[in-house]
Amino acid sequence: MERCNFYSDTQTRPSRAMLETVLTAEVGDEQSDRDPTTLALCARVAELLGQEDAVFMPSGTICNEIAIAVHTRPGDEVICHRLSHIITAEGGGPAAFSGVMMHMLDGERGLFTADQVRGALRSGSRYEPRSRLLSLENTMNFGGGAVWPQDQFASVVSAARDAGLRVHLDGARLMNAAIAAGVPAANYGGVCDSVWLDFTKGLGAPVGAVLAGSRAFIQEAWRFKQRWGGAMRQSGVLAAMCLYALDHNIERLAEDQALAQYIGGTLAAMPEVTNVLPVETNIVIFDLAADAAPAATVVERMMQHGMRVGALWGSRMRIVTHLDVDRDQADEMLPALAGALQA
Repeated sequence: MERCNFYSDTQTRPSRAMLETVLTAEVGDEQSDRDPTTLALCARVAELLGQEDAVFMPSGTICNEIAIAVHTRPGDEVICHRLSHIITAEGGGPAAFSGVMMHMLDGERGLFTADQVRGALRSGSRYEPRSRLLSLENTMNFGGGAVWPQDQFASVVSAARDAGLRVHLDGARLMNAAIAAGVPAANYGGVCDSVWLDFTKGLGAPVGAVLAGSRAFIQEAWRFKQRWGGAMRQSGVLAAMCLYALDHNIERLAEDQALAQYIGGTLAAMPEVTNVLPVETNIVIFDLAADAAPAATVVERMMQHGMRVGALWGSRMRIVTHLDVDRDQADEMLPALAGALQA
């Protein structure tokens, strides 16, 4: 029996109160803009992110892929960090769907600088691909939930703008970043050409993401949504739970982030752990010492205790907090993890 799941914030299950919103949701045909609940969700997210319009999507991955398809043409080049979700977790989608090249930057904790963006720009020669899009991620998942400092974020966006590039923001955990930085989400999303928010991670809904941008951008995004799968019809049954998440699950992200800091501090004191990335939000990434058990073995041992944690690559592991885990579960998980780490 699984007692606690620290594998990812995607593991959350909708609460009874969230599920009950479905029973009274007003629904219609999303295809014809006649689903009032979906329209209300999109309007709220557009305002929240500082954009004109928005469209409801089944997942964050399709938000990324559609945004790339709208902003680019085959043969163009996208500048991003090499640990970005569009590189590591979307099955080569940018190449398969949009025919674009990826210019991958390095940078500590998944972040990079304006000078790196300028250094990645193509000359404009017909022999080279066009530099077309800068793609950012906030928080940066594989950077340990890193939050872009506002000045650094503004500088890389400015560098892209000066070169005529469009800017896309993967905002899967953008509300975590906003809570940690103490600023409105629009401070990040409002300066980009497109941005999306995921409801299936820290916000606790079972399905859904919302992609936002200008009205013209959303019109084109709808074209790709239609081409790649079509409308979801009475999508208000899903949008209702996302609206519940906006009303009830944003401010409480601070609790997840405090718990992650507690876990990170405890891990740092374990002799089998050599490095814990700075914990800013709800993701804890740490490296194991050479004499510790392999990460995959640790995961198997923890499963025997009914506890799930994540192995990334090599000796690197990940623990994620969310609304379905608490301090008591962390205090049960950490001693078990200390034992599992021993070779």
